[in-house]
Amino acid sequence: MTTVRTTQPEVTSPETQAGAETGAGAQTEAEAAAAPAEFRRRLLEGMAAAIRECGFRDSTVADVVRHARTSRRTFYEHFPSKQACFTALLQESNAAMVRQIAVAVDPGARWDVQVRQAIEAWIAGAQSDQALTLSWIRDLPSLGSDARHLQRESLEAFVVLIQNLSGTPELRAAGVAPPSRQLAILLLGGLRELIATTVEDGGDIGDITEAAVQATQALLGPRPTIDRAP
Repeated sequence: MTTVRTTQPEVTSPETQAGAETGAGAQTEAEAAAAPAEFRRRLLEGMAAAIRECGFRDSTVADVVRHARTSRRTFYEHFPSKQACFTALLQESNAAMVRQIAVAVDPGARWDVQVRQAIEAWIAGAQSDQALTLSWIRDLPSLGSDARHLQRESLEAFVVLIQNLSGTPELRAAGVAPPSRQLAILLLGGLRELIATTVEDGGDIGDITEAAVQATQALLGPRPTIDRAP
């Protein structure tokens, strides 16, 4: 004779069920909140890939979404145009570059060593994505008022960076003073143009390191004290 065992259904208390539903709901909300940021990141990476592939001017929204592995609809949910995506990419790239240079400089080192550290960090950042660096320098200025605003914002960020790095007590003690805004812009413009022409000529950005270091040290280095006759 076979004994039939009956299994009682598991009873879940209302509190347990409510807790499970709350947890699932919270997870879903968290995922929903993270989704836009994730798609935006993928779209910016897609724009960078499209620029590397065919340049900003020849790239299309279709190229961006292909690299981002998403749809045109998703693209337009985040950006109104290809140009808007491009400027957002450059804005993030610029902020990352400023941070990279700032952390590369040892404020306790000699002033000339600090200059070298800053220039080498800048060139390393430019080398890491030469196509994007060139597009930033050549394409951005021709894209209208929004792009012009970003260009000025980027310039000011680098001017402030240079003045902050050169305004420490250690550098002041060595006779180095923060440059004027005009001098900082002159330095930045020259270095950016040197990078751009090197890339356009098919050269290695790393080859300009010594020239860039020497020029920066000459512009920012200690000024000799002039003795005036009584």
